[in-house]
Amino acid sequence: MTDTPHISPHISRRGLLAGTAASAALLAAGAGQARAAAGPARLAAVAAQSADGFAGVSALGLTGTTGGVAGPTVTVTTAAQLRDYAGRNSPYVLLVFGRIAFDGMITVVADKSVLGVGSTAEITGGGLQLGSTTRPGNNVVIRNLRFTDASDDSISVTNRAHHVWIDHCDFSQGYDGLLDIKRESDYVTVSWNHFHDHSKTCLLGHNDSYTADRGKLRVTYHHNFFDGTDQRHPRVRFAEPVHVYNNLYRNNRLYGVASTEDAGVLVEANYFENVAHPIYSGYDDSGPGRVVERGNVYVACGQPQTLGTVVEPRTYYAYSPDPAASLPSIVPAGVGVGVIA
Repeated sequence: MTDTPHISPHISRRGLLAGTAASAALLAAGAGQARAAAGPARLAAVAAQSADGFAGVSALGLTGTTGGVAGPTVTVTTAAQLRDYAGRNSPYVLLVFGRIAFDGMITVVADKSVLGVGSTAEITGGGLQLGSTTRPGNNVVIRNLRFTDASDDSISVTNRAHHVWIDHCDFSQGYDGLLDIKRESDYVTVSWNHFHDHSKTCLLGHNDSYTADRGKLRVTYHHNFFDGTDQRHPRVRFAEPVHVYNNLYRNNRLYGVASTEDAGVLVEANYFENVAHPIYSGYDDSGPGRVVERGNVYVACGQPQTLGTVVEPRTYYAYSPDPAASLPSIVPAGVGVGVIA
């Protein structure tokens, strides 16, 4: 790798909560109320909030993930509008009002913020693909959106997309993956999302033969609720380091986290409840990965598997985990749409 990561400033959970207080009223309002109440200052507060974890790291020519704040703010209420603005070659903040239904995938290209307004903003039937083989999906923010019944993936971060922040969304009942990150993508944070009513949740790494993912796929998963989903929370190939901390796992039938194909995963300060296999090294036909676990709570769970050593995420960014025992109260109250925190 030729880029030199910069240690980003420490952003605590409480600091992020405080920073979003000014915009909470807007995003908790319904679409009609938001139209009436929204003002430039509130919209700026929503769009200007900062990503933490790997999405906040200065690398690859970007100083963190800012989305479309350099461009205008527009309202989208139809699939045609969303497809148009998401594909434009300039920054935009896109405010999604209400339910937008379509089939297939809409491509989101660089420098976009896609923000749901209120608790009713929803994308159903289709999904969002960040980047194509010719148009990068770098510097993209997706927040406060519900994704249901996708005909493929709900969100696909792919084709070398980097600096992506996916925050406070609700994912359920897709056809394939709910949130897949692959094909040399990098510097991504997945935070405060609710995953439920699905099996294949979060894939990280394309497949066992796609070795170009090695040295990429640096992703932070924190304060997500994996609520009865079966597997892939995440399932990792080749990536290092992957930082999985302060997530709540409950009633996951197959497994929690799987590190495979020599990936390096730190599983830290999570709460696992009724998960027979909370952590795997290797899975199915994939070779073993390296995985370190520390500070987790296991309730009615099997024995976690560990192997080898992993690069410390603190070599990239500062963070302060919440105590794992507090997650059953903190996480369900804070995840998903309508609460932006």
